[in-house]
Amino acid sequence: MAISQGPVIVAETQAPNTRHGCVKSSIIVSESEVDTVPTPSPEPGRYLVVSPYTEQEHLLDLSTLDAENQLLALALTQLRCLRDDYATAPYLDTFNWHNIIGSLRALAGQRQHAWRKTSFYVVAFRSRIPPTTIYAELGTLDKAAHAEATSSGGFLKYWFGTPDTEGCNLATCVWRSHEDAKKGGIGPAHRKAAGAARHLYSFWKIDRHRLTIEEGVSGWSISDVGCVGVLSNHRPMLEFRDRSVPW
Repeated sequence: MAISQGPVIVAETQAPNTRHGCVKSSIIVSESEVDTVPTPSPEPGRYLVVSPYTEQEHLLDLSTLDAENQLLALALTQLRCLRDDYATAPYLDTFNWHNIIGSLRALAGQRQHAWRKTSFYVVAFRSRIPPTTIYAELGTLDKAAHAEATSSGGFLKYWFGTPDTEGCNLATCVWRSHEDAKKGGIGPAHRKAAGAARHLYSFWKIDRHRLTIEEGVSGWSISDVGCVGVLSNHRPMLEFRDRSVPW
């Protein structure tokens, strides 16, 4: 499967050495209720497609994960982009998180699993490519880096868009943990990609988030844990609770 527009950086350690940290924030800015519970997808076998790449070396091995990570990976197969300006839009507004959490709750119920409060590590890679960038080169580097990250373990989801008319794009990764993301970004394919980033991109920034899903999937939040890149900003904590579930 030829993918020619994927970003190169899929873990925070892939970035060049020049980094500027962001200040963590914990401001609750909105609250919402999950209105619908989508029907869960049929249970797959051992390996799950979690990215645009479908070859064996890119598939997630569910047998390596505990129940919480398995269930979230399954729910994330329903990840959908909600808007055309995803390259610059707020992260939380870009994807159908309500549907994903609803699907997760349904999957946990289907398996009669008592969901434990669990946090996951999320990376949002924002970039701009100059007209001189060759998409084929970008795609080759990205695909190799993704296979490498998958083999390291804990890589639950990878999504990327297509650059807009100004070359801006967004990619996002969901990891089992920050430690998994660090481990996934230290191999030779990532080092090669990080070196190439200097001429492939005119701008890049990595926003780091924590997705926390409460006991019994009773609520969830996406909070900012900083960023690295050419530019930096501050992102508030975005918290959602299902108000039909008692605390």
